[in-house]
Amino acid sequence: MKVSRTVTYAVQALLQLSQYQGGAPIPCNRLAREGRMPERFLLQILRDLVNSGILQSVRGVEGGYRLARSIDEVTLEDVFEAVDSPLIASVPPLDEMPDKARETMLRTVNQIAASVREQLRSVRLADLVDSQAEEQKSAVLRAI
Repeated sequence: MKVSRTVTYAVQALLQLSQYQGGAPIPCNRLAREGRMPERFLLQILRDLVNSGILQSVRGVEGGYRLARSIDEVTLEDVFEAVDSPLIASVPPLDEMPDKARETMLRTVNQIAASVREQLRSVRLADLVDSQAEEQKSAVLRAI
């Protein structure tokens, strides 16, 4: 499985936001600069995270983005679904492929997708910032 740059940037931005104390909104340009991410691309990612309820956006001169939920409540599955296409199994129909072979293939791909979703659901953002849990969870991330 290949993790998209979109997901990687989303996780990076969320980890950055989790480090700021006091809940003051952080502007996109600051997140982009500190995280070495392209600002325009990051802006779209942040909008998707706002639309999914993971972030809040604050308008105005002192505006920016802040976490809408605790990092204990946000899973990697939440992030994947917010910024990337959902993990849905599909096998395109082929005239040459027998129906039973296609059904078996689809069932297998569905099982794999369910397993990946379960693994992503088991990792919270808090796990990624917790230095002791980081090594343990990186094995899960490598397995995806």
